[in-house]
Amino acid sequence: MEPVKNLSFDNTQIAFEGKSNADLNRAYWLFWFINHNSIVKIGSPMVRFSINNGLPIKGIIRSTVYKHFCGGETINECQDTINSLSKYNIGTILDFSSEGHEDEEALDHTQKEILATVDRASKDNRIAFCVFKPTGLMRFGLLEKMNAKMELTAAEQNEYKAARARVELICHLCHDKKIRLFVDAEETWIQDVIDELILEMMQKYNKNEIIVYNTLQMYRHDRLDYLKKIAEDAKKNGYKIGLKLVRGAYMEKERERAALMGYPSPIHDTKENTDKDYDAAVRYCCENRDFMSVCNATHNEKSCMLMAEYIVNNDIPRDHPHLHFSQLLGMSDHISFNLAKAGFNVSKYVPYGPIKSVLPYLLRRAQENTAVAGQMGRELQFIIKERNRRKAIK
Repeated sequence: MEPVKNLSFDNTQIAFEGKSNADLNRAYWLFWFINHNSIVKIGSPMVRFSINNGLPIKGIIRSTVYKHFCGGETINECQDTINSLSKYNIGTILDFSSEGHEDEEALDHTQKEILATVDRASKDNRIAFCVFKPTGLMRFGLLEKMNAKMELTAAEQNEYKAARARVELICHLCHDKKIRLFVDAEETWIQDVIDELILEMMQKYNKNEIIVYNTLQMYRHDRLDYLKKIAEDAKKNGYKIGLKLVRGAYMEKERERAALMGYPSPIHDTKENTDKDYDAAVRYCCENRDFMSVCNATHNEKSCMLMAEYIVNNDIPRDHPHLHFSQLLGMSDHISFNLAKAGFNVSKYVPYGPIKSVLPYLLRRAQENTAVAGQMGRELQFIIKERNRRKAIK
């Protein structure tokens, strides 16, 4: 592959163009703390305890980690973030980060909030996708029982009907309003039943346009085969496939459970094999872009450059409607902003919701990223480089 002209992930001037010196300083200290595993391990349970027991730390969280990684507590509070990203041709993915609820009232509330994001997206093309996490709409224990193919009680059957209806209503509304919808991935021991449901939604709502996107965690050694299997089914049965590709979010948990319960780990043994499958999936989706749409949702520079080079070297329009990149708000700006500047389709996940509801997301973000070798150090490296660049031109 020939390199892409005018695209470099080392350009910190473009990456941080929208950030003030105060923003950079706050980001520096935030990533400095997250980069220290011991601080994260000690701090996470302390933060949970303090929030759950009403201790006055919400102000500290709001002005630091929440401000950096979240858009606000409501859709309206995300407006400044939407405006700021759009100045640099970056779309927003409004992500109501509420999950793991057990009672029907909370699950219904999450559904209403997601429907509100769909309505908001229908009035603002700067919102590139809507999204939901299945465990925000369906009880984890119910999915676990179904995935294990255990017989459901009559009450559980009714519970699943209600859960399925929530998903169906969201997909139906997205189809009517022509809004693209991501469905996030979960742990392997509840994912099969989710895959089956979302494939049904794709078969129903992706006949003409690609509306519904499932998420594949490519650290799983079965996902590349699964991708090819559903692609063949789509070609055979006349529907289209939407996919968001990620490496995966539950590596340590997956391996620990597999060891504890005595079954083979579903995760690749090495990072190299994960990278190989991930990049193969990117190529496969790009090659089949006539009936597949892919979002390359990674913080990995090589995988992003791979897709950018594929697009340019094959004379594909950089803004092809089936080829997208996405990263999380507050992370990998050196990737997002440089890709957007070069004319590619880029969006940022913008989590929002009350601090207590979003806390599991924030803590998982910190714990996941300390587990990714060098990720936080990489963020720090770019922030330091930009601070030094600014000092040099004063």
